[in-house]
Amino acid sequence: MTSINRRTFLQSTAMLSAMAAVQTQPARSAAGMPKKAVLVSMLPKKMSYMEKFELAKDVGFEGIEAMTIEDVKIADEIREASTKAGIKIHSVMNMAHWRYPISSSNPEDVSKSVAGMETSLRNAKLWGADTVLLVPAVVNPATRYQDAYTRSQKVIRERLLPLAQELKVVIGIEEVWNKFLLSPMEFAAYVDSFNSPYVKAYFDVGNVLLYGYPQDWVRTLGKRIAKIHVKDFKMDRKESKYYWKNLGEGDLDWPEVRKALAEVGYEDYITTEIDGGDATYLKDVVARLDRFLAGQPPVAV
Repeated sequence: MTSINRRTFLQSTAMLSAMAAVQTQPARSAAGMPKKAVLVSMLPKKMSYMEKFELAKDVGFEGIEAMTIEDVKIADEIREASTKAGIKIHSVMNMAHWRYPISSSNPEDVSKSVAGMETSLRNAKLWGADTVLLVPAVVNPATRYQDAYTRSQKVIRERLLPLAQELKVVIGIEEVWNKFLLSPMEFAAYVDSFNSPYVKAYFDVGNVLLYGYPQDWVRTLGKRIAKIHVKDFKMDRKESKYYWKNLGEGDLDWPEVRKALAEVGYEDYITTEIDGGDATYLKDVVARLDRFLAGQPPVAV
């Protein structure tokens, strides 16, 4: 896979037995175990939502992470497809927070970002999802770290949390390459500052590999974690290049991450956020997830 940034990439306590992880038919998660989910953008783009969701279920996924949909008819189509295919939409990826950060000094940008989150929260309620992913701030030459911290807190607390509480949908704060929340302790403190069950962490295991160890973040965040994204990441330090990889083909210590998730009692969805593909490719991704859930490296040796 070529060297790319995260947004380009997006576009483009017991474990399962080892035997279950390598069965021909995809293993369904046992009671109390994390469930396997897929980001909707990984499914073939030319398919209808009904076809996408049926494919996701057929290859062994148990949940879908959808994206913000403003069109009411399309939102209803997605709800119907989820119901008929028998696969749950468990979370929504908000789409407005990069172009219009809620940490911006521009009130119009903030209002656009808030409107996008409101749509995402209502999408989640319509689809039966319990969490919306939010990148809370972007630090850049125009936005100091301290300002990003306080502005985002204020907007979340005053303009987003009331609706989240009303709809009973969690705002899942994600750490990503936005130069913000750069340590697990700071991430935990930021989530705790809201003192609300409707603000939690949406933790991405691959995003922290540049500056930390995901198993450390999992153990520090603990019960604050609402959802998990998984991807892998390879760092070529000699050439100063970075590559997104398929599960098990990068630098992530998968067995240690699995152990940490078990230690903190994480049992919700684990969503793959990697390149998409056809049924054969997706079945392989599910097999890699099964091995991970069994405490093994995702790539069979």
